[in-house]
Amino acid sequence: MNENGEHRGGRRKRKRAAGLGFVAFLVEAIAVWKRAGKLGGNIVVRCQSGHLFTTIWIPGVSVKSARLGPWRLQRCPVGGHFSIVTPIKESDLNPWQRRSARAHQDIRVP
Repeated sequence: MNENGEHRGGRRKRKRAAGLGFVAFLVEAIAVWKRAGKLGGNIVVRCQSGHLFTTIWIPGVSVKSARLGPWRLQRCPVGGHFSIVTPIKESDLNPWQRRSARAHQDIRVP
């Protein structure tokens, strides 16, 4: 035991958990950057039904979705259903698809 009454193993476990959390954050950030061409912010995503819309994506943070690594489970505002969404590069879309994605935004968190 140390002076705080904790076992030394408790400190190691916290350090290990913090390290794993940081690695998970990096993996998500890199995956989003590779898929969307930017690290986060307001990005275009595609749901499993093929609908395009924009959402706020911040690696390591989710307020209105469930994080699943480089994917998220959230409500699609186009089809009105819950789906796994994945970031995509706007440069891979044609002008009509970009306009459609920008016209459909998920709810903004105040």
